[in-house]
Amino acid sequence: MAQASQPAAAVPPVAVAIPPAQQGTQQGVSPVAGAQFAALQQAADALADFEAQAVLPSDSLAMEAEETAMPAFVSEIARSAPRILQGEDRLKFYAEQVDKVEASEREALRDYLDGFVGQLHEIKASDMDIGGPACVGRVWYRVDGEKTPHTEVGARSNDEIDILILNLLSPRQRTDLFEEQSCDFSYFLDIGSGADRRFRCTVYFDSQHLGLCMRAINETVRKLGTIGFHAVVQRGFMFRHVRDGLTLFTGVTGSGKSTTLDAIIDANNHDFNGHIVIVAKPIEYMHAPDKCIIRHREVGPDVPSFKDGVVQALRQDPDVIIIGEMRDAVTISAAIEAADTGHKVFSTLHTSSAVESLDRIIAEYPHEEQDRIRMRLADVLTCVVSQKLAPRIGGGRILVKEVLWVSPSVRAAILNGNTSEIYQMMWEGGKQGMITLEQDLIRLVSERKITPEIARQYANNKRRLAQLLQ
Repeated sequence: MAQASQPAAAVPPVAVAIPPAQQGTQQGVSPVAGAQFAALQQAADALADFEAQAVLPSDSLAMEAEETAMPAFVSEIARSAPRILQGEDRLKFYAEQVDKVEASEREALRDYLDGFVGQLHEIKASDMDIGGPACVGRVWYRVDGEKTPHTEVGARSNDEIDILILNLLSPRQRTDLFEEQSCDFSYFLDIGSGADRRFRCTVYFDSQHLGLCMRAINETVRKLGTIGFHAVVQRGFMFRHVRDGLTLFTGVTGSGKSTTLDAIIDANNHDFNGHIVIVAKPIEYMHAPDKCIIRHREVGPDVPSFKDGVVQALRQDPDVIIIGEMRDAVTISAAIEAADTGHKVFSTLHTSSAVESLDRIIAEYPHEEQDRIRMRLADVLTCVVSQKLAPRIGGGRILVKEVLWVSPSVRAAILNGNTSEIYQMMWEGGKQGMITLEQDLIRLVSERKITPEIARQYANNKRRLAQLLQ
């Protein structure tokens, strides 16, 4: 393949040739025609100046453009695709062509992407998006919850970005992408001094092209004691004090579930001598073993599925099992089974409240199995934490949480299918470490950390919040 293209040559000034017989009114041209020719020449000169400035930037900008230039082979592959190939067939063609490229050129393309990833790191963005018609060829960053485009570097075509993304994926990851229309993996950026910055990545289809989202993984683990859990609940997270049961962390993507889980893993790692198995897709923060052996098993490279990871973990003598996400009934059953056999299990769900989490788990099963699952869930569930990240006064975001500690009365409500009663139990269960989302929002308003308007936006029970704000 060809190497990176050379800088564009200077564009000569645009000149409009005017025949001698038409150069002035003294040569037989009317005053009106002469004025028109003069105006045309003036416009041409202005256009030439504009093009010269656009094509011939200053030395520093030219150097920057050369350093961030996409390797030339990308546009060559994009141009070589037969027009008849569209969608998945076109992407598979690009994947085949990328595999034929020299390793050095593929590394240059990864270096090109690293420039954008490095920018994510420098501006302390939480996420980066690129690819697909929705991004209009730009790179987008989320900073303090706001996602905006990065416009300093010119836009790229959807096909060029498709090739850029396919260059990142291993053959197995490409197989997952074409089979499931999505693929999760980890990405590493060398930030110097032997340190790597890790990112959680998702590639997915968008209007027959590919989109890529990268989420920055925290470089340090937050201390469990700084998150603000009640002492009863925090004690329940520790294997030393509660050696079994299922604890769930729920919330939408980007609500801080992984941060809380990592804090719990870290606290246990320094507190007891044992074995922690993490099954996730992808693996995010890499915990260094201290008092515990910590296994990081990524779904895909290390184990076929979450369910297989849990089943295999039961044969690996674990004390604590972390399940990255309970995506389906099969994984939920495996998590309940692990907790039922005397292990301490933590997992996550994409739900917005503790009560909704219970209903969601039970609804994953056919109607005839729901009573059985309700009984098993009541037996093993110890805690549900629902999280959101709200904009903080002065910038940044702050954790808002709802905590359900499974007391005997909560367990009875689950068994009897009376989950609608549980919200009031949380409301009145402060001494047991419970709190509703609305109570926590009011706390943050009273501490002047968020505004009342933000509290209204993030409340699940807006009627109850309105009563508290009066």
